[in-house]
Amino acid sequence: MNPVCQARNVSYQIGRRTLIQDVDLLIESGSFTIIIGPNGAGKSTFLRILCGELTPSRGEVVINGVALPTIPAWRLAHMRAVMPQASELGFPFTAFEVVRLGVEGIGHDLSRVQRLHLVFDALEEADVAHLADQNYQSLSGGERQRVHFARVLAQLAAGRTLEKQQILFLDEPIASLDLKHQLALLNKARNLTRNGVTVVAVLHDLQLAAEYGDTLVLMRAGRLSARGSADSVLTADKLSEVFGIRLLGTSFPTCPWTLQLKR
Repeated sequence: MNPVCQARNVSYQIGRRTLIQDVDLLIESGSFTIIIGPNGAGKSTFLRILCGELTPSRGEVVINGVALPTIPAWRLAHMRAVMPQASELGFPFTAFEVVRLGVEGIGHDLSRVQRLHLVFDALEEADVAHLADQNYQSLSGGERQRVHFARVLAQLAAGRTLEKQQILFLDEPIASLDLKHQLALLNKARNLTRNGVTVVAVLHDLQLAAEYGDTLVLMRAGRLSARGSADSVLTADKLSEVFGIRLLGTSFPTCPWTLQLKR
């Protein structure tokens, strides 16, 4: 196993409330790791800790063998890209300008023309090239998500000129997307792993998590409840315990389940 990111005994508190408690997780290089769990399980908080947006109250996160807080901001920007659940902009940027933010100050020995090519390529990959001149604030929620996906794709492409071990963090990236673009984004993320990029995502759709994830991380009440393949994590007993539902059917995901609330 070649770990690229590791959480060691990570906990996170706000006041007296513990949101993440004693989580240990090792993420293998080039893998697609998907974090699942009910609302309030701590999925997004844990992702924000892994990418360096939040500092754990206890424990540490290590990326590429280096403690996260000791990595200079400029280097971290080359090593990892982050797509949050939602992003608001207070300025009338076009979609093109938002994506261009992903390459500003990123990369080594890239000319202006090369940076523009990276932006155009990312717009095409995220299927938003036709929105390049549109005001970001005028776009729908799904279009905004695709624009930000293009931004992180451009950032990774520019950062690859300096860092070969990269991580892409996606926090509920398909929440506002239609089915076509949900699958397109997840397919692109999976293709990135085939080129050596490590992807860590938070998803709610268990079927898609099972289809795309090399490793699933099941969280409950701020703790890691299970980690492993879909077959080992998405069992009737574990899902019944974590989600509070009764499952009628055989095995996941080959046979669809009928879901019922536990009584």
